[in-house]
Amino acid sequence: MEPGHVAGVYEEVSGLPTPVTARVKEEQLPEVRIYTVDVEWSQRDMVRGSRMCYSQQWTLITDSNDHKSIRTVLTPGPCVPVTGELLSGLSPLRGLRAVVMEIAGHQLLEIWDQHGLRKCLNLTALNKHGRVNHDAQFGCLSWSECENKLLYVAEKSKNTSMETQDRSVYCEDWGEGLTNKSAPVICVLNLQSGSVSVLQGVPTDVSPGQALWTPGSQSVIFVGWYHKPFRLGLRFCSNRRSALFKLDLDGNCECLSGDDQSVSCPRLSPDKSTLIYLQGRVFGPHNQCLSLQQLDLKSGKHSTLLDVVSRPQPGEFAGLYEALAPRCWSADSQRVVFSSACRNWKSLFLVDRSTNKVTSLSDNLSDLSKVYGSWKLLTVQKDLMVVCCSSPNTPPTLRVGFLPSAGEAVSWHTLQKPVMTFDFHWTVLDVTPPPEEDNTHYSGLDFGAVLVKPSHLLHEAKTPLVVFIHGGPHSQFSAEWNITTAGLTKLGFAVLMVNYRGSTGFGQDSILSLIGQIGTQDVKDVQTAVLTALRMDITLDPKRLAMIGGSHGGFLSCHLVGQYPDFYRACAARNPVINAATLLGTSDIVDWRYSSVGFQYSYDQIPTAEALAAMLESSPITHAAQIKAPVLLMLGGKDRRVSPHQGLELYKVLKSRESPVRLLWFPEDGHSLSRVDTQADCFLNTVLWLQQHL
Repeated sequence: MEPGHVAGVYEEVSGLPTPVTARVKEEQLPEVRIYTVDVEWSQRDMVRGSRMCYSQQWTLITDSNDHKSIRTVLTPGPCVPVTGELLSGLSPLRGLRAVVMEIAGHQLLEIWDQHGLRKCLNLTALNKHGRVNHDAQFGCLSWSECENKLLYVAEKSKNTSMETQDRSVYCEDWGEGLTNKSAPVICVLNLQSGSVSVLQGVPTDVSPGQALWTPGSQSVIFVGWYHKPFRLGLRFCSNRRSALFKLDLDGNCECLSGDDQSVSCPRLSPDKSTLIYLQGRVFGPHNQCLSLQQLDLKSGKHSTLLDVVSRPQPGEFAGLYEALAPRCWSADSQRVVFSSACRNWKSLFLVDRSTNKVTSLSDNLSDLSKVYGSWKLLTVQKDLMVVCCSSPNTPPTLRVGFLPSAGEAVSWHTLQKPVMTFDFHWTVLDVTPPPEEDNTHYSGLDFGAVLVKPSHLLHEAKTPLVVFIHGGPHSQFSAEWNITTAGLTKLGFAVLMVNYRGSTGFGQDSILSLIGQIGTQDVKDVQTAVLTALRMDITLDPKRLAMIGGSHGGFLSCHLVGQYPDFYRACAARNPVINAATLLGTSDIVDWRYSSVGFQYSYDQIPTAEALAAMLESSPITHAAQIKAPVLLMLGGKDRRVSPHQGLELYKVLKSRESPVRLLWFPEDGHSLSRVDTQADCFLNTVLWLQQHL
């Protein structure tokens, strides 16, 4: 297993493209109906060390009378690079394309039509605001109905005399991954005059984002995140206090929802009558099961379309845990389509507003022999759904299908198969904790795992097993394409991806069961999952076991090699939580540090000996003296969520005991270690570390 071979395998599995956004246009001809599907893909380029984006277009032809029956799919056109685009959006009537570009440090807004570039504005030179927000948290680009105005969100201009004078004054931001986001403003571009205006009237104690036009385009609806008394980390946190607001162009603002909830993803129905949005609790688990709310814009009445699922029944809908697709409505405004975690799968669902009934549109729950373990909705327009499907052995695949009539199944068509699939065997495990590990407050919960291994033994009688633990902790490993898992399996390892109690997709009770139990319940769950896998599959080598994971996954990896020192032979942890007590004052999500160990959080919280003791007791550092397995640590120097000093704390403990430890330091990377060159470096070093010590 030479470094060059490992690097080649990583380049092979990481270089496969993934569809990220899609748009659909429809044209009615005398005898046929034509659908144009425009898809944007993301692909890693190891030569450039960056992610490249390109678009590709498909033409679907259906019968005029039976427009839901696809007659022909024309060969797609060539891939067109769109690297440099930050945001883009099509106008509803004429199909004008608005694009926010980044060129030589300047942000440009371009308007394109069928004759080429129609208008170009240098937003940076206009100096009306700071940088345009294009992240999933705040970003938006919305056309008005008359197609003369564009709505977007940018950072507030810092060119006021007071701010220029007080350059040394500390400026809060929204934490990890949003370090340059502090005070967003809502902006409107008038295409006729070429002028940009910043809308006034947004409450001073909220940061606006995810804005869209109301019917008639005389006002906007936006999500406002409260930042008083101070901002907390927002990325990956669906539990931040926020509300829906309506702001007219004269600066009059009203709150449309309760202000003691967390809201996101407002989506307007095609008939402009109803707004849906996600709603969750404030504080507590930073990611949890959400409800789907609907707002009748005429009457102002709110109602619940989908409630939180506490404990799903086997084979049934398990709750909503993910952001809604930008377009998720049926053409008749009566149904909403979404994808969400469901146990160890990611599935596609439809909810009917007339009955509140949820239906599965993917076939991975009813027939587990089907090839795709994950279905992710990209868009649904004109009742045509565009989805990304994958499995641990099948890279992202683009599929389309029309919304079915009641009682009918979807007829799915594959538009783009992956360049290659892989000869891996994968299976889903259902794991039941032993009676002595049952949570008495949430009794009877189980959990799961996904086991991936080479279909054929490469060289030896038994396969070494790498236990891969997700972070969060309230996230999930679904049975989908995962670059790390694929690369390890291609190199001859088996990989067990564990969804311990507290993972999403198993109901709100499972999520709540982990509060106050981190470092114990989740550790025991992972160990139970490993023992279950070893018992079920005799081809796995119980003498060659390793742990890998990042963030809370790194926390658990270090816990397991400390609590079971003779069981695991190696560990590789990315930005792990090592000592929650010392992390308290440096993390951008200080509320989670209290919630995780069972304490209620309030903004005026002052650490107590009791709270700090609970945090220390739950931490891997308390077992560090027992660690025998060699530990590889990978740390981001700009991590705002889990300070890199956490990993350094463990590094020093292990060095003082002459225990094998190696530390990789990435000074320009943050918590996710998401730079392309960083990810390649981490994979290569992890594999070589496992090879050396297994």
